[in-house]
Order: sequence, then C-alpha cells, then structure tokens
Amino acid sequence: MRIGLVVDSACDLPPSFIEANNIVILPITLHLGSRDQIDERDVEQTRRFYAENWDGHGDAGTSAFSTDQIKSLFLSKLVIDFDFVFCLTIASSRSPMFDNAVKASFAILNDYKPHRAEAGIAGPFALRVIDCQNLFAAQGVLAAEAVRMIKSGENPVKIRERIEYLVQNLHGYMLPQDLFYLRARAQKKGDRSLGWVGAMLGTALDIKPLIKGHRNTTGPVAKLRHFDDGARRVFEYAASRVRRGLLAPTLVVSFGGDLERLHALPGFEELQRVCGDCGVELIESMLSMTGGINVGPGALTLAFADEPHDLPF
Repeated sequence: MRIGLVVDSACDLPPSFIEANNIVILPITLHLGSRDQIDERDVEQTRRFYAENWDGHGDAGTSAFSTDQIKSLFLSKLVIDFDFVFCLTIASSRSPMFDNAVKASFAILNDYKPHRAEAGIAGPFALRVIDCQNLFAAQGVLAAEAVRMIKSGENPVKIRERIEYLVQNLHGYMLPQDLFYLRARAQKKGDRSLGWVGAMLGTALDIKPLIKGHRNTTGPVAKLRHFDDGARRVFEYAASRVRRGLLAPTLVVSFGGDLERLHALPGFEELQRVCGDCGVELIESMLSMTGGINVGPGALTLAFADEPHDLPF
C-alpha cells in the first residue's frame, strides 16, 4: 500500500526532510500588507522573509487553504499518487485548517474513483485527517513519527493509533523575542492574555514568557529573564527529559531566523550531544513564515512527546 503524508506549512521541518520523505505541503496564504504570499516551506523564500524584517505589528496575517482548495489538491494529485493519506493539521483551536480538511475529506472520498480509474489505478483510496492539537515544532514531531512508521512498513491502523496517542502526549514550547509584536498579533486574534502593561514591563525587564502548547491549549507557563538565558534553561530542561526517555525518538527545534543564531544559543550544543547519546533524532528547522507572522521573528520553538511532567522553573 502506498501511504502518503500531508502537513500544512506551519509544520516545522527542514525542506531536505520534507523532500527526502515525499511529504506534501498544504500551503497557507500569508497577508503581508498590500501583498499576499504562499507559504510552501521554501528555504530561500523563508530566509528572505526573515531578512526583510517586515512591519509585523498587527498588520500581517494568514489564511488557511479553503475546503475547495484542499479538495482540488487531493483529487488532482494525491488520490493518484497514494492509496492512503494521513493529513496532519495545525491545532484546530488556532486555525480552521483542520475543519476545512475534514469537510474536504467527505467530498474527496465521494469523488476520487473517476480520477483513479482515468489514471489506471485499481483499488480504493482512503485518508485520515488528524488534528495535531499543537503548533510549529510540535507538528514536526508527529510528522517525523509518521514517516518512521511508514518506512518501517506499518499499516494505516497502527500508524493512526500511534499518532493519535502521541497527540495527547505532545509538549510544545515557544520562547518569543518581541513581546509587543506577540501582543499585537494576539489582540488581532481576540486573545487578551498579554496586555500592553505586561508587554511594556516584560520588555523593560527583558522577561520572556515561556508558552506551552498541549492538547489544543496554549498559554504561558513560566517567565524567563533574558532570551539567551531562557533558551539555555529550555534546552537544559529538554535534555533532562531526553535522558529520562521520550515517547518518540524525535525532538524538533525551530527558530525564527537564520539557524546560525540557533546554533549559537547557550545550551544548544549540549542538547545535540545528549540527543545523540540517547538515540533521539534532533531535527532543526527555520520557523515557518506562518509561524513567524504569528509569534514574531527570532522566536524559538521546541517540542517532544513525553509523559505528563512539571517544569522545573
């Protein structure tokens, strides 16, 4: 059986990983002032995006692919290239992508037969849309596990059960750089959790909120002083969880800008070493343009699958 994997462009994985594993990108449309741009996880496009330092204080935005656009992508390509497709989407609490994909799936399953017959392909087609209930690097953890299981020859039922189990045990963390930017984006979406006073004081004192995503809920779980020191503490914490043993052998880190800046952050080299020693694949990626618009340039995200646990700070 030919099993395919689709992720939306908010999923943080490097283009080399996406290409090597034949992952299909479900694009997200970016609204940058007077122009629109499609986020397809192109590395050079993403580099230029961060280098331009767009005026992001509330002006930029994103739009999920519509039901009709998703249906068109599947019927024109995916129902021919694959027999079963897993579609992993960004958290349904943060985007309509999951709902759009579910609606599209009904039409796809009703209409796929003539397309496969015309291409001379026998047999049925099936798909499963899964809400990752998380963001950015956390989506990458699920995609990497799906790839691992597809390569090992597992059947769709076991893959689905495994991914749905990991969804409930997925821990994503994000450390922003610019609190005023984060506040402007949150307010545009109706989220008042980071007020003007909090943003002003946090910036003046160089205090960054550590934000956690888990089971379709996102919110601050700690306050860390100075971005670089905060990153070090997050990396040290992640390394301690790796040593204890994760539920999936992958940890994903993404950064809103050039990865040389990520490599220079204190604690990252030690996290790499610990992952290597423990047989955990550390995947690093630029934060998607979609992610950059929503949380600001220079943001750090990190994710892994693990049992419930408390932060040490």
